[in-house]
Formats: sequence, C-alpha cells, structure tokens
Amino acid sequence: MRVKGGTTTRARRKKVLKRAKGYFGSKHLLYKTAHEQVMHSLHYAYVSRRTIKRDYRKLWIVRINAACRHYDINYSTLMHGLKLANVNINRKMLSEIAIADDETFAKLVETAKKSLAK
Repeated sequence: MRVKGGTTTRARRKKVLKRAKGYFGSKHLLYKTAHEQVMHSLHYAYVSRRTIKRDYRKLWIVRINAACRHYDINYSTLMHGLKLANVNINRKMLSEIAIADDETFAKLVETAKKSLAK
C-alpha cells in the first residue's frame, strides 16, 4: 500500500494561496505564480525590516544636525563633545529633545562645547 500525500499537498497549497490573497492577476489564483510571489514578498519584508532601521537613524541624524546648526555646531562635533562629557543618550531621544524641548537641547550643546574646550 502506498502513501498518498493529497491532504498535505492541498494544505500546503492552500496556505500559500491564502498568503497571496489580494495579489494582482494570476498571482493569487495559480499556485506556482502565487508561490513565487509569496517567496519574493517574504524576502522583501525581511529586507525592509532592516532598512527601516537605517532610514530612521538617518532621519534622527538629519534632525539633530539641523537643530545643532542653530547653536553654531555641527552634528559630528556635538556627538564627539557629548561622548567626551560621558553623556550617553541615543540619537532617537536626542532628536526628540531637539524637536520638543529647545532649552534642554541648548544645555546639551553647551555641555558638549565645554567638554570640547578642555
């Protein structure tokens, strides 16, 4: 007696077609094209989860740099000064401070300038 894999095969195909729901044309109807598209989509999702981190870091750096320019200092000098002053604050929070709380950001800039003067 041979083993037939009909239920397993059907389940696997249904899973792929369920994931392909909403795709254009035959990509949501035919198993082969749906499977190709689902594999590509999963890869795109994987890559994008990493690129979004890069994009946000770039955005925070641009915001910090723009805020720094008001105090006659550039981004790299500010970050170096904060490192010398042992101020451990990440770029996300620093950009939020630059946007929301101008007084605190000015104090951080002063701290960085003092540590650079030493």
